[in-house]
Amino acid sequence: MLDLGMNEGAAMADPRAELDPLHGGPNLVIVTGMSGAGRSTAAKSLEDIGWYVVDNLPPALLPTMIDLADRASLPGVAAIVDVRSRAFTTDLKSAISELGAKGVTPQVVFLEASDDALVRRFENVRRPHPMQGTGRIVDGIAAERELLRSVRGDSDIVLDTSSLNVHELRARMNGYFAGGAGSGTTRLTIMSFGYKYGLPVDADLVADLRFLPNPHWIPELRGLTGQDAPVRDYVLAQPGATAFLDAYMAVLNVSLAGFEREGKRFVVLAVGCTGGKHRSVAMAEQLAARVPARVDGQGWDVRVTHRDLGRE
Repeated sequence: MLDLGMNEGAAMADPRAELDPLHGGPNLVIVTGMSGAGRSTAAKSLEDIGWYVVDNLPPALLPTMIDLADRASLPGVAAIVDVRSRAFTTDLKSAISELGAKGVTPQVVFLEASDDALVRRFENVRRPHPMQGTGRIVDGIAAERELLRSVRGDSDIVLDTSSLNVHELRARMNGYFAGGAGSGTTRLTIMSFGYKYGLPVDADLVADLRFLPNPHWIPELRGLTGQDAPVRDYVLAQPGATAFLDAYMAVLNVSLAGFEREGKRFVVLAVGCTGGKHRSVAMAEQLAARVPARVDGQGWDVRVTHRDLGRE
């Protein structure tokens, strides 16, 4: 871990050995978000997979840090930034604008969690919220959430850690960034989910498969999942299933091309049904199979995950 004399450091992954092919500059990941949402765990995760991480960095120092990293021939940098003043939002936006002038387009990861989860975490470690002042923990959470509202809206990845343990958060960070600091891969995650468990907060696109008949009501299919051939075949045989796949892929191809032009390196497509076990699982895998394969390192790195598979 690198000590910059402003708290404990963390490790960054490497900028000049290989420039980002999308943006022509060093790779930079900025991890921010709610206090207690897991920034320290995210920092350790990035360090473990080879990123050079600096923790608790004031936003105004981001351009300077990139210059230093470039001189040191580091291939990529991950900076963990948090709220230290009311000028945080303005400072971060100014820093990102200055980085853009240098040809560096950072990927911003925003970690959040529900108020209940954050309160429990602060109570467990017996620490005050950094913005609560003389008030309660919930007052600090509310103030911070309002302060970060615009930052959250501009982030490339919004990850809700309310129901994630340390190992699950590490796995999610690995899934996003394990390609390495010099990787120019653009990643598409297709996630099945159940509406009864809530909409994924980090979804960029959402497809609702509840217009298809539910295999749950077929006794011989109820105990199976969309990964089993009988369920898959049943879902695909329903009126509208193939037409949906054809039409949605046409939309998805346009969207993905636009995301890539805008430098969005991580896209989450959430595919939902009632319980996240049958229709969404089968159709998520069908969509993934239809995304064009990468050629000569170009294209989309597609990953499929089933968020609610196995839940009762």
